[in-house]
Amino acid sequence: MATPHQSPAPDEVGFGSQLLQSVNRRSFLRYSGMTAAAVGLVLAGCDDDDNGGSTPTSVNLGSGNVGVLNYAYALEQLEAAFYAQVVATPYTGITADETAALRAIARHEAIHRDFFKAAITAVAPTGIIGNLTPNFTGFNFADKGSVLSLARTFEDLGVAAYNGAGRLIDTSTPAGLTYLVLAGKIVSVEARHAAQIREFLQAGSFANDVVNALGLDRALTPTEVLAQAQPFITETINGSNLPS
Repeated sequence: MATPHQSPAPDEVGFGSQLLQSVNRRSFLRYSGMTAAAVGLVLAGCDDDDNGGSTPTSVNLGSGNVGVLNYAYALEQLEAAFYAQVVATPYTGITADETAALRAIARHEAIHRDFFKAAITAVAPTGIIGNLTPNFTGFNFADKGSVLSLARTFEDLGVAAYNGAGRLIDTSTPAGLTYLVLAGKIVSVEARHAAQIREFLQAGSFANDVVNALGLDRALTPTEVLAQAQPFITETINGSNLPS
């Protein structure tokens, strides 16, 4: 992730239109430090799950580990769509530092989204949820405060979602344990995003408003997370079959 006072990297320039295209799965493997063997373990442990069916207006995330994967995939779709729009239509007064950081975050979220899509498709092609339709009706992408505040909300929600979903993963097999490790890698990136966005909103704020007395990030259940994410997704997301 780009940091304040850092110029855009060459491969970030003009990236806006590319966010709407697929990101090569190999990019995520390099980015996360994930090995081919680890991928095999994850995929091998997920092929018995089903998504429970879906319609164009209602999406059932399903059950088991595939359900958890779909849950993460839905949230990453939302974040990727948001940042793609932010990069495509920069808000008024955006600085070079903000541009560099937001482009980097947008790239990360697109990679997360496409990784989950590839992983689920490989093991449960009939169980993966479809492409969700973001709902940003009435949102002012030209206003800096509005954009950064919603970015903070999405990043905080992502961190809380991954933290809360960790216990839902079936870790009775090596595959499940590997998936838990990979989720930990992704949530650490989301937390860094959140810290960066806070720095833009208020220098030095870091994470003082999202940790408990022990200094730990909060964890939310899928029900709590989906309730906050639903207003920004056109389809109704049903997580009732997720592990509990």
